[in-house]
Amino acid sequence: QVQLVESGGGLVQPGGSLRLSCAASRSIVSINTMGWYRQAPGKQRESVALISSGGATNYADSVKGRFTISRDNSKNTVYLQMSNLNPEDTAVYYCNAVVRLNTYWGQGTQVTVSS
Repeated sequence: QVQLVESGGGLVQPGGSLRLSCAASRSIVSINTMGWYRQAPGKQRESVALISSGGATNYADSVKGRFTISRDNSKNTVYLQMSNLNPEDTAVYYCNAVVRLNTYWGQGTQVTVSS
């Protein structure tokens, strides 16, 4: 089992940047896949970026070239660096971990892109 706590969300202007953090309650070295998802009002939750235990990454087409996911195993933390944000990126961002057959979610952090 693992608890996930996101932080770093907020209000940012279009073109701006934010870095989200996801702190895990235990070592993430053995967690196969961790990732970030987002859910905008009235829309389904969607995958944004995933990272494997070996460091392989996968991004949604809408964020490729703008977002970067990384993990620091020494800090039990996964990051999402977001750049060149636009209003369509406004959503609640959730951290996710898949441990064996179980899926865990954080409580989410709001990101609002607006002028």
